Amino acid sequence: MTEVNRRPTRTISVGGVKIGSGHPISIQSMCNTKTADIEATLAQLHALAAAGAQLGRLAVPDTAAAEALATLVPQSPLPLIADIHFDYRLALAAIKAGVAGLRINPGNIGAPERVRMVAQAAQAAGIPIRIGVNAGSVRPEQWQQFASRPEAMAQLALQQANMLEEAGLSAIKISLKSSNIPEMVAAYRRIAQLCDYPLHIGATEAGTLFRGSLKNAMGIGTLLLEGIGDTIRVSLTDDPVREVEVAKEILMMLGLRRSGWQFVSCPTCGRTEIDLIALAQKVEETLAAYEPQRPLTVAVMGCAVNGPGEAADADLGVAGGKNGGLLFVHGEKKGFYPEAELLQRLLAEAKRLMDNP
Repeated sequence: MTEVNRRPTRTISVGGVKIGSGHPISIQSMCNTKTADIEATLAQLHALAAAGAQLGRLAVPDTAAAEALATLVPQSPLPLIADIHFDYRLALAAIKAGVAGLRINPGNIGAPERVRMVAQAAQAAGIPIRIGVNAGSVRPEQWQQFASRPEAMAQLALQQANMLEEAGLSAIKISLKSSNIPEMVAAYRRIAQLCDYPLHIGATEAGTLFRGSLKNAMGIGTLLLEGIGDTIRVSLTDDPVREVEVAKEILMMLGLRRSGWQFVSCPTCGRTEIDLIALAQKVEETLAAYEPQRPLTVAVMGCAVNGPGEAADADLGVAGGKNGGLLFVHGEKKGFYPEAELLQRLLAEAKRLMDNP
């Protein structure tokens, strides 16, 4: 696979997770529990970690949430980033509780001296701050100051980064999110030209699982292929675990994370003579529960046109034929099996490959 050349950035650390161009792209998700509900929040953090997240983010909208951080931080399986708006005192409380990072919008955190207090506290604690500029939070008069909306988002982020730098904090990450994918992509392209800060990328208010996954894949995928992006969050109106699952797939499909299963399956046509859709779904659902020791590609193909070639190129593959299909393992034909046996045969070989990679 063609290698993506990452945009050069400075490196920051979030609870030991190194972020920047010399390090793997990290997956972040955000709990949708009430942060003050410690039991529910910890349960969700463990689920996110098990799904493959490297970073967790929590909303801290009030004192109860800030007070819960002192319990959550030492018990969390993930480094925790506190998401703060409007009240600088909550940011200071989160730092005192030991969070690994902050996400703030300096434009709504208060007067410059309050921003300075937060930046200095973060610097003293050795934690980074992510400046998050969302299109929905930009005021109308701010849009009018710049030639375009992407330019406005980039320049506003840099203005806020300068405030943190002047206060002595250089461990900064930036995000410029929009629910409009062309606008999001343009904003990130612009900021990538203007600074060396690591970038957290993603669409915002992307929608439910189907539409949201498509929007995120288009936006995040476009940027990652251009080498832009150091952490990602797939925003979905769904269980946050789904965000992590979709993010992993995006990274694996782009060759930026080499773990797990890769699936190749054809869309079917009039030449297909087995129930390929049901077979592919059952294979994917079954294997999703297992994590192989190395990346393994499975191809489930429907006919003799592209089927044998794709199946032979995969670690494990099926090429459908009349009432059955050819089974391939590492390019070698294992035999032709009736349709009723294909799933069982393929899964048995998959288990063997997992045990003996």
